[in-house]
Amino acid sequence: MNLPDFFFIAVAAVVLLGAFMAVYLKNVFYNALSLILCLFGVACLFIFLNSEFLAVVEVIVYIGAISIAIIFAIMLSRPLFEKQEKRDPKKVARSLVIAVFLFVGLEKAVRLTKWPVTDPAQGDYSMNAIGKTFLTTALLPFEAISLILLIAIVGALLISSSEPNG
Repeated sequence: MNLPDFFFIAVAAVVLLGAFMAVYLKNVFYNALSLILCLFGVACLFIFLNSEFLAVVEVIVYIGAISIAIIFAIMLSRPLFEKQEKRDPKKVARSLVIAVFLFVGLEKAVRLTKWPVTDPAQGDYSMNAIGKTFLTTALLPFEAISLILLIAIVGALLISSSEPNG
């Protein structure tokens, strides 16, 4: 066994250990930290496979943003041993109506959009082309997704607050 094989096996073991601990630990905070360990191992595997861009995106997006948002949600939520308040049926109905309207609007937008038909043999699906598309022709949807993520984080903070929000 040569050195690259040894490192690959070691990183794969870190990924498997992090995944195992993320599922089987009892403390939810430790589960989130184990998820970060697993995602870091996946980023190392991307480096091993000469996909440095995907490794950086893995670290920035999954470890830097999503995992930290999960940890904030855990830290701001009520402890599990506290008594949970009964949900207000008006809030549940209002949320359901909003969700249905959003789903119908998104479904209508997907159906009415004229999607370009390209031959996969002629299309350029390199990371350079995808990045250039994100920051030129698809800038508005790219920013809209970031706004939706921000709204989701603010909503999670509102839901987890212990004060009644009326």
